[in-house]
Amino acid sequence: MTEKEILERIQAGRQFMHMDRDEDDDYKTDQMLKKPQPPLTKEAVSEIRIKLPSDFSSLNIDNDFLHIINSRVSNRVYTEEDISLLQLSYLLWCTQGVKEIRGRAYATLRTVPCGGARHEFETYLAVAHVKDLKPGFYHYLPMSHELELLQECSDLPDFIGKSLNGQVWGAKASVVFYYSMVAYRAEWRYGIHAHRIALVDAGYISENLYLACTSIGLGSCAIGSISEDICNSSFGLDGDEEFIFLAHPVGTVTPADKQKELDFYAFVKEQNL
Repeated sequence: MTEKEILERIQAGRQFMHMDRDEDDDYKTDQMLKKPQPPLTKEAVSEIRIKLPSDFSSLNIDNDFLHIINSRVSNRVYTEEDISLLQLSYLLWCTQGVKEIRGRAYATLRTVPCGGARHEFETYLAVAHVKDLKPGFYHYLPMSHELELLQECSDLPDFIGKSLNGQVWGAKASVVFYYSMVAYRAEWRYGIHAHRIALVDAGYISENLYLACTSIGLGSCAIGSISEDICNSSFGLDGDEEFIFLAHPVGTVTPADKQKELDFYAFVKEQNL
């Protein structure tokens, strides 16, 4: 890539972040045009569904919000122990749980905010070490708070490493969250501005997952560098109307691994940065 091409890409990225409505006075979204609204969530495709527990009273949850905020870090070293189905259920509820439906079926009100309450994301999981779940690929059904098993997988570490573009440390996670965007769900309301808003919406989910993990003693790390082709193919997505764009390994952690975590930043000391 030439220097000119790099600068053009950077400028295009900056322009994407702007929202100049003065240029769009005559533009109407599909919602404004009264076109049919897309479904609020995807329908289940598997007959194998697991009802998730919803009573979190037995979990050891840190309720000191300031302590959670101050304790939150990105964790890349995991001990490869099992987490419980209740812990996984808690993380799913905290990041995409449906609290209420607005209107007959206009919008879902969830545990995370979202522009226009579109909630244009779906949650997929690569489950490696979760009690009572077979290793494999799963999809979260937020309306019923269930998981559906899409496919068992006998070599998850290999898949995870490749799906995260060679970041093999993620393969030691108990579970990896993969978030997809169902594009038209946001485009129906926001049209040409939907994709900028969606990136803001994704941040809400990511931070909720970080904080939820911290509150029950687990670790996580958001990853934007993924192999879309591998992810989309494995979860049965077309890559256009719906595509994976973000991953979040989640795993068990221990303070004893603090130095290993620091080793990820050894280059800072070596290069005197």
